[in-house]
Amino acid sequence: MGQAFPEITAGTQQLPDATALDGELVVWDAAGRLAFERLQNRLARRGAGAVRAAKEWPAHFVAFDLLRLSGTVTTGWPYRRRRAALKSMFATRRLSAPWALCPSTTDPETVREWLSWVSVGMEGVIFKSLTDAYKPSVRGWEKYKNAMNCS
Repeated sequence: MGQAFPEITAGTQQLPDATALDGELVVWDAAGRLAFERLQNRLARRGAGAVRAAKEWPAHFVAFDLLRLSGTVTTGWPYRRRRAALKSMFATRRLSAPWALCPSTTDPETVREWLSWVSVGMEGVIFKSLTDAYKPSVRGWEKYKNAMNCS
């Protein structure tokens, strides 16, 4: 990933040492929509081509979860505690691009609003239990897909 996304590699200097996040890389287009095709195009870039692509179509890492913080493994913590530590790290470190904190809520009205954001390319909402330890991949997660994005 580092060779194709130099802005992400450089951004790791903002994180505490020995910290690991779970999340995904995204690229937004000029209109603020997710640009999956731009992200795919960036995967093959290396060297000067990757640097040029990073300037034209910068990637961001949207953090969903915290796996390790300053060397402390957090995967056994309940999600509520991991999320609080993740938010605290973002605030304390004043993380900025390429880092983005994935929004989170327990409010159904907020979720309904988010599901109306199909114009930005959002395809749905992920649900995690607030009391569960971290589960690799998507086990234990539920995804509600917006009907407008289902094929």
